[in-house]
Amino acid sequence: MYWADELAAQARGPQVVNDSKTPSGTVHVGSLRGPVIHDAVWRALRERGVEARFLYGVDDLDAMDAAALLTADSVDRFMGVPLAHVPPPPGSSAASYARHFVGELFLPTFRRLGIEPEFYWMSEVYGSGRMDPYLRLALDRAERVREIYARVSHVEKPAGWLPVQVICEQCGRVGTTIALDWDGRTVRYECRPDYVSWAHGCGHAGRVAPFGGRATLPWNLGWAAKWSLFGVTIEGCGKDLATAGGSRERSDAIAREVFEREPPRNVMYEFLNVGGRKMSTSRGTGAAAHAIAEVVPGELLRFLFLRPRPHQAIEFDPAGDTIPRLFDEFDRIAAATAGREVKGELPPDHDRLFAHSLVDRSADAATHAAAFRPTFGHLALLLQIPGVEIPARMAAEKGAALGELELAILAERTRAAAAWLATYAPDRARIEVRREGLPAAAAELGEDQRVYLGALALAAETAPPGSGDGWQALLFEVANRAAIPAGRAFGALYVAFLGRTNGPRAGWLLASLEPAFVVARLRAAAGWRPGPAG
Repeated sequence: MYWADELAAQARGPQVVNDSKTPSGTVHVGSLRGPVIHDAVWRALRERGVEARFLYGVDDLDAMDAAALLTADSVDRFMGVPLAHVPPPPGSSAASYARHFVGELFLPTFRRLGIEPEFYWMSEVYGSGRMDPYLRLALDRAERVREIYARVSHVEKPAGWLPVQVICEQCGRVGTTIALDWDGRTVRYECRPDYVSWAHGCGHAGRVAPFGGRATLPWNLGWAAKWSLFGVTIEGCGKDLATAGGSRERSDAIAREVFEREPPRNVMYEFLNVGGRKMSTSRGTGAAAHAIAEVVPGELLRFLFLRPRPHQAIEFDPAGDTIPRLFDEFDRIAAATAGREVKGELPPDHDRLFAHSLVDRSADAATHAAAFRPTFGHLALLLQIPGVEIPARMAAEKGAALGELELAILAERTRAAAAWLATYAPDRARIEVRREGLPAAAAELGEDQRVYLGALALAAETAPPGSGDGWQALLFEVANRAAIPAGRAFGALYVAFLGRTNGPRAGWLLASLEPAFVVARLRAAAGWRPGPAG
């Protein structure tokens, strides 16, 4: 059983799935793994007829505690200020830093992936007073909270510490304040210049009623309080939060012992890494989610996150061949779902994986799986060949007119391939085929390479391969017959057509060109002799 279906099968009664994000800068693509996983769980619940809600919150009353994307003067003025109260970057029309990076850049990406939760902003939730009962409970049970921190995480809070963070009435900071006395109605607090290393408080001290958005709960208590407020039954978290004695274990204990509610079921998920290293929002590392969504269509991004089980790490470097390989694997799963024979081992319940990857959750998976899909690498090549009418070429390759769904897929992939060529494609994927005359580099071809090209020309004229796969098979077959190493054979091809010794997948390069031109160029390169440079 597919992992999301397995989890849904174990649910009893109505369910509330929740996820959230602290908007501390440009949100990297790895931050989409949580929303996609939670959306898949919600979809699986709904498909089983379980009453379920899917919520997504923005923790915009958290303090600005990272210098990513801020100017030097902004660091001095706004570090420690709630993200909802930090102004947006210059040129943005958003109401705040949080609204800019999440509201204008990250959340719209959800729509591209078919993720449709009920959104909430914690600045509004606190401001409405809905968190007030949990603030009061935490303050009344402060000694119990301190004991949980010490027992679960070995974190000793100082005597008199209270689990609430007041927004300073003078400087507006929340990350620099400490609450020291609770009289049942107000708290006494101090905004200390040296309370944290990353921000400087103003030194103000006072008393305030910590309700209606004038204070927040520390992150662990706020997390547990949201579970009670919204009735959350399922909420996963990243591996970093799920370590022994870590944030999740601490919040689970707070939920049970302070707010008297059983914590939701956890779905721990691994990181999305680049070169083995976790992407980080606060450090400004990793590809931005909204930028990647311009290159990788929604169904492919969903597939990226849903193919492995949540506890498995994902390596994703958008440079190089990563994106074309992602398309190829998606197409392989689509073909298998449509009942076609494919090479290689298939993941368990590949048909459910394919269905969960579709952006439109109401779409018929069988119809989508059977649709004609142009190979991404081949399409990227065709975009670089002057005069190619891509829709007509795809219809010819399919052997029939493209349907409405297939035209939509083609349009989406054409946009994606163009964006990939403009951003992440390696140099070898960018080509310029010399139409008039041979490249000058052909003068350096060895005799064995010329023999190979001549034999390939004869084979291609006798039985034209047509497809990229067909060409690729023929290239290796002729190389074996000619007893030439594959490296020298493919190098000769690239020289003959591109004037260099490397390039994109050779079979797809040849499939993107007119058969008559290919045969003529192979013959010319096979019989080339010194003369004026082509």
